[in-house]
Amino acid sequence: MDTKVLTAAETLWRYHCIYDPLEPSDIIVGLGSYDLRVADRSVELFREGLAQRLLFTGHRGHWTRDRFDAPEARIFADRAMALGIPARAIEIEDRATNIGENIAYSAAIAGERTSAILVTKPQTQRRCLATAKKQWPEAETRVTAPMHGFAQQPTADFGLRHLICEMVGDLKRIRIYPDAGFQTPQTEPAEVAAAYDLLVAAGYTDHLPKE
Repeated sequence: MDTKVLTAAETLWRYHCIYDPLEPSDIIVGLGSYDLRVADRSVELFREGLAQRLLFTGHRGHWTRDRFDAPEARIFADRAMALGIPARAIEIEDRATNIGENIAYSAAIAGERTSAILVTKPQTQRRCLATAKKQWPEAETRVTAPMHGFAQQPTADFGLRHLICEMVGDLKRIRIYPDAGFQTPQTEPAEVAAAYDLLVAAGYTDHLPKE
């Protein structure tokens, strides 16, 4: 892959990754996706005693309709139980089909005025937190993700091109969703805008929202 493309992709990765400092909270919310490492990270935080409630949220999305035979939240819950978390400790929200619904439906279960650790894929942290600040403003929310770098995120099923397209598409959503009332505005450094333009020009547009 072209060095300029990789450099631009790593710039977007750093922008999307937030990794808030974590404190004990009322609930851990694991956002469903194609990446089971999110469930693993949620379990890790639960075992560390950072919350006494563990909630998984997600139905089926564009990338999991044909991958999973059950809603994402239930697949994540099964993963957590396989890692030793008892079923009684897990709550499930299995209707959400996008990040906005993940947050809104989780808020309805957890209670508006609470504190929550949101666990998502590394490259969706900024979009997740911006959504929470808009859709769940009464809560004290922090965001985290599996603790690995850019090179470790691609998988056999969702490779490097997919990752880059996802980050490009999510940056576009971060730009336009505040006007739609979906999330709070985010500051975008010039180097991030330049990286986005380079990647769009290079054809990494598979995940861009439809106009």
